[in-house]
Amino acid sequence: MTLMKWRPMGDMLTVHDRINRLFEDFYNRESDRSGDISSSWFPVTDIYENKDDYVFRLEVPGLAKEDIKIEFDQSTIKIRGEKLEEKGVNRENCHRVESFSGSFERSFVLPKDVDAQKISAEMKNGILELRVPKIEEKKARAIPITVK
Repeated sequence: MTLMKWRPMGDMLTVHDRINRLFEDFYNRESDRSGDISSSWFPVTDIYENKDDYVFRLEVPGLAKEDIKIEFDQSTIKIRGEKLEEKGVNRENCHRVESFSGSFERSFVLPKDVDAQKISAEMKNGILELRVPKIEEKKARAIPITVK
C-alpha cells in the first residue's frame, strides 16, 4: 500500500492553475502586442508552528534579499518583492516560459501570542524563512504550604 499526502484542495488548485494559465496565455499575447501589461505572482508559502515559534517558508528563487521587503504592523506580517524579467533573453526564440516575474505581495495575520520584536528572516537556496517567536508563557509557580 502506498501512502499519499492528503491534499484536500489539490484538485482544485490544479483547476485553478489551468484557468490561470489560460488567462496568462491570453494576456501574454496581448502584452506582446501592447507591451503594457505587467505580470504579478505570489511565492508558494508553507506555514507551520512548533513549540517555540511560527515558521513561514516562501519559495523565492532568483531573488536577492534586496528584492524583498518585510513589514510587521500590529498583527499582520507583509512580504513584498519583485523579480525582474531576465535580460538578454530574446522572447521570439522562447518556446515556453513558465518562470514568474513581476511584483508580489503576501500578507498574513498572526496570532496574538507572538513576540514581534524577535521576528527573524533568513534566505537560503531560494527559500525565505521567517520565524515568528511565540511569547513565553508565564509558568505557574508552585506555592509551598507551611504547617504551623
